[in-house]
Amino acid sequence: MEHAFIPVNIALLTISDSRTAENDTSGKVLRERLLEAGHQLADQQIVRDDIYQIRATLSHWITHPDIQAIITTGGTGVTGRDGTPEAVQVLLDKEIVGFGELFRQISYQTIKTSTIQSRAIAGVANGSYIFCLPGSSGACKTAWDDILKHQLDIRHRPCNFVELMPRLLEK
Repeated sequence: MEHAFIPVNIALLTISDSRTAENDTSGKVLRERLLEAGHQLADQQIVRDDIYQIRATLSHWITHPDIQAIITTGGTGVTGRDGTPEAVQVLLDKEIVGFGELFRQISYQTIKTSTIQSRAIAGVANGSYIFCLPGSSGACKTAWDDILKHQLDIRHRPCNFVELMPRLLEK
């Protein structure tokens, strides 16, 4: 049975101490791709690489009933200022471990062993998906084109994240 496309309401968060709306290439890449795919941009913001600012924004979004997925870009590296995984993991009800594993496997084809520097993660928080990507536009293209574009499309078979959305808050 063929399903009709269901647009997902997606919020984008760029995590950076230096990016602005004018030079946020990763945020622009993700916005363009999600809109081209037919999804809705629920919100888009830039916050400093500060775990409390990240948590505050994400906490607001995961309590908003119209935001079904959140994609962050930036702060997934290993330097002292990279704190996205630490900010996000405490908010997750469930971690989607395979997301980071698959992202690094796909990235290896392009950047070889440098992929081990990425701490890309994903999970579910209060019924919303959260996907945390590295800050490079190349990483955002890889994650969207090779993973998210398919998993956020109900027509993708054999299964996808969209068909699970109605069940994310089951007890």
